[in-house]
Amino acid sequence: MIIQRDQYLKKLITGMHNGSVKVITGIRGCGKSFLLSHIFKDYLLSNGVQEDHIIDFALDEREFQQLRYPSTLSEYVRARLTDSGAYYVFLHEAQLSHIVPIPGVDLTVIPEEDRYLAYLSIYEVLNGLLSRPNLDLYITASDTRMLANGVPADFWDRCSEIRMFPLRFLEFYPLSGLDKTDAWAQYFQWGGLPLAVLEPDEMKRARYLSGLIECVDAKGLAGRCGVEGEYLRNVFDAVSAAVGAWTTPNSLAKTQSAASPTPITDERGKKALAELENAFLIQKARRFDLNTKVLKDTPVKYYATDVGLRNARLGFQHMDEAVLMENILFNELRARGYAVDAGLIQYQESVGGKRTRRRYDVDFAVNLGRKMVYIQCVPSVSDPEVRMREIKPMMRCRDAFPRIVVTAGNERLHIDDKGICTIGIIPFLLDEGILEK
Repeated sequence: MIIQRDQYLKKLITGMHNGSVKVITGIRGCGKSFLLSHIFKDYLLSNGVQEDHIIDFALDEREFQQLRYPSTLSEYVRARLTDSGAYYVFLHEAQLSHIVPIPGVDLTVIPEEDRYLAYLSIYEVLNGLLSRPNLDLYITASDTRMLANGVPADFWDRCSEIRMFPLRFLEFYPLSGLDKTDAWAQYFQWGGLPLAVLEPDEMKRARYLSGLIECVDAKGLAGRCGVEGEYLRNVFDAVSAAVGAWTTPNSLAKTQSAASPTPITDERGKKALAELENAFLIQKARRFDLNTKVLKDTPVKYYATDVGLRNARLGFQHMDEAVLMENILFNELRARGYAVDAGLIQYQESVGGKRTRRRYDVDFAVNLGRKMVYIQCVPSVSDPEVRMREIKPMMRCRDAFPRIVVTAGNERLHIDDKGICTIGIIPFLLDEGILEK
């Protein structure tokens, strides 16, 4: 079965021949290479592009490892351009490209702040290839470093990122052949990585998911951050168990099992967390103070980019409904292109006749540009006390932005006399434009 990723195909088609490098980023296994090498390639072939005008190669494949050297990469592509027709280059796992000294340059005579100019990287190669008017460039990267700080400004100006996510529920549901409730139960457990979705054998599916982080480690993730693979996996597991909780490296260390052979420490923990983010295995929501409207860098909340991977790594334990709903909702909001922060509000209230300053969470503060939407995610608000507890923090916000409570199940959207919207997670996930309504 071929899973058509229409939202990403449309972005590729829109960006054709726009003079920029299209950089497709996302967690390993989300379908980046399949998008280019099958879905987009089929589109090009059906529109008259000759197959020999599509140059498709991956730097993680043995036969193309020599192309990790920038000069060799440039020579390889240029040699394939034999006429003035339109060519399309698909370069996979571009982050594996080497940075090498330019031959004959004496580093000792170059000021330290300018020494980066003495090295050749993939960025110079791509900029050079962009000068060919008949060449359209597409690359995939499973690492944020491809577009991180330190990327040359002249490349920044000539690239556009397409962030790819695992299958969202609105993509998964039509494929499942199940009713909405059963499809949600499947998605809730197994997530949306395409190879997991397409694998009918649950044992093989679980092995694929639990082994994916070892695959990422094998691609050099652990070596780059200076920690061993076991430690990296240990941090990922600790974060997975603490999804949706305010987190620092120190708090992970405190909640980690005392029996662990590789305890999490602050400095190594920071490196490991950064690398897990770089590999798109986890995403974070920064703390947003709803009183002052100021973002804070610590503590933060982490979410697994794919809940199936998270569940498998934890042996399908810790399958708390509220936690997984919140994780899935966060991923969906990010996939829709929103900036999403974790809200926190402080206010005075009377407790036992005394005025006490309390802090309360608002799960998500979603930035829609000129306005925000506040969202609480809770399995059920049928108990009036639970409902009041969940909406009270949002009601304390001193603005008129919309407030939404997302509950478990298939509850239709309704608005109460306080202006609070309530909707089930299933219709929320299936209505992409719900926040603009």
